[in-house]
Amino acid sequence: MMRVLIIEDETAAAVNLQAILAECAPELTVEAVLESVEESTTWLKEHPMPELIFMDIHLADGDSFRIFQQVEITAPVIFTTAYDRYALDAFKVNSIDYLLKPIARADMERALKKLQLLSKIERADYGQRVEKLARQVPPKGECPQAFLVQVRDKIIPLRTDEIAYCYTRDEKVTACDMQGRCFQLDKTLEALHALLPEQEFFRANRQFIISRRAVKEIAVWFGSRLTLTLKVELPERLVVPKARVPEFKRWMTSLHPPI
Repeated sequence: MMRVLIIEDETAAAVNLQAILAECAPELTVEAVLESVEESTTWLKEHPMPELIFMDIHLADGDSFRIFQQVEITAPVIFTTAYDRYALDAFKVNSIDYLLKPIARADMERALKKLQLLSKIERADYGQRVEKLARQVPPKGECPQAFLVQVRDKIIPLRTDEIAYCYTRDEKVTACDMQGRCFQLDKTLEALHALLPEQEFFRANRQFIISRRAVKEIAVWFGSRLTLTLKVELPERLVVPKARVPEFKRWMTSLHPPI
């Protein structure tokens, strides 16, 4: 029996992945399904290394590469992703396998067959390759004072301290200010998360980065999750997943300089 770990913060995607595994490889045993970088790091430090890891690239509390910066991974990793073309190019170069969401049975069978053909030495080498790729993730840099945004035929600065939230949908990222005005940005949400100061901005889930000063109300929701109301209108309900709640509470209650 091969022991498998799934790191995926979307419940539907995790259920689908387990169902496909049950069809393609019933001999595999899923030891745990984890939802965040923090939870995964803790689990991997406290349990024996699994023999295979399925890992979503973008988790609620950051990109999954951060796991490799905190734990030595010696198991082969099969990444799952919905759209990240740039990451896919990097994976191809580093010979790391990946599956595009929604995951098809044929793709799963291909990935598992590729894994079976690898020797033990080659499987161990997967972890080293991923670790090398993780080290290439740029560190959090100095926060810019403003981002340049286009408004009709003009380009204007959007000051960082004016941003209420950033939101992504259909691979497009929008930043909205405290007056409710919204502007398209030419950066991914992951790139923004790396630039914005952690003491003032929080990655609430896969769709939203929020400003501390924009938070108006916090309510407990189903499944130990939280819903947030901001001081400006939102395009959809803003839910903090269960795995992110402890970190969100620490962020909200941490000492920070007045704005």
